[in-house]
Amino acid sequence: MSISNNATPEGTTRYRARFPDAAENHFRERQQLWLSSIGIGTYLGAADERTDQAYAAAVVRAVELGANVIDTAANYRFQRSERAIGNALRDLTGAKGFARDELVICTKGGYLPFDGAPPRDVRTYIEETFVRPGIAGFDDFAGGSHCMTPRYLQNQLDQSLTNMNLECVDIYYIHNPESQLGEVSDNEFEVRLRAAFAQLEEGRAQGKLNFYGVATWNGFRVPVGSTGYHSLARMVSLAREVGGEAHGFRFVQLPFNLAMPEALTLANQLVEGQQLSLLEAAEALGIIVISSASIFQGRVARGLPANIRETLGSLPSDAQTAIQFVRSAPGITTALVGMSKTEHVEENLQLAQVASVTAEHFMQLFSQT
Repeated sequence: MSISNNATPEGTTRYRARFPDAAENHFRERQQLWLSSIGIGTYLGAADERTDQAYAAAVVRAVELGANVIDTAANYRFQRSERAIGNALRDLTGAKGFARDELVICTKGGYLPFDGAPPRDVRTYIEETFVRPGIAGFDDFAGGSHCMTPRYLQNQLDQSLTNMNLECVDIYYIHNPESQLGEVSDNEFEVRLRAAFAQLEEGRAQGKLNFYGVATWNGFRVPVGSTGYHSLARMVSLAREVGGEAHGFRFVQLPFNLAMPEALTLANQLVEGQQLSLLEAAEALGIIVISSASIFQGRVARGLPANIRETLGSLPSDAQTAIQFVRSAPGITTALVGMSKTEHVEENLQLAQVASVTAEHFMQLFSQT
């Protein structure tokens, strides 16, 4: 039997109340939901049972320590990460005493997911899984690996719900839609994106998702005119066309970390005649920004300069400092951190009891020579 319900204002308020010692601003209210400033990601790792069990345990521990944002994708570890989350949710909503409506569960669709392991023959996999059943044609896959047609997204959403044993996900992202650009014209891309948004609005109407958005890698981090560039204002306009003012396009995800600060520093978005950074544009347009790659797969979690450590509070570890940078950035709601080890969860979630630095203090990092 699937776990019913979705994140609610009452549920996330109840979750927040479980942590009276949490620092002010660890929980941030967005779309009437309380989201933790640190979330758990599930991207990396071997496609084996040991890693499955490690992720399930890490998700449980993260929720126990104050992280109620859980992020995954259909293609992460060939659907195994979603299935590990499903196992964690059974434990959390069973023996651990948490309720589904306390948790903000996010997944993504777009890339070929495979099933448990890479297939011997990708073309045969596509044909048997998608082409013959009439879900998608070979020509629908940009670069042979990315598809966002309505029927494909419907199929992938349903599969993700099955994997996690859920009736509804809170945020469903189109995964790296910029993968389509370079393969199709800008006009064709907008046609495809509009159709995808219309399908996700239908998913909302069916109660299968609450909000949707795009999870990107380069799309919001490159200059205007670059291949793969995304205009946030145009995306919001498309969402309004298909969903009206009450549309569900409310979230974007992109990398933001000490080595990749473009969301804050690159003014590549035009909103009502103003050239803004992605974070400024998102605020103006009512879009919530979630950071991926907060410690850049560990690459910004060691050897940090003294001035950065001091400005961000002289925390015990470089990993905590890197996370503190992201969760303190003006406009970032949640810093996602990939964690498959409970010891990393316990170290990183110590920050739940540490205040993020003020915007004024944070911006000193960009004025230091």
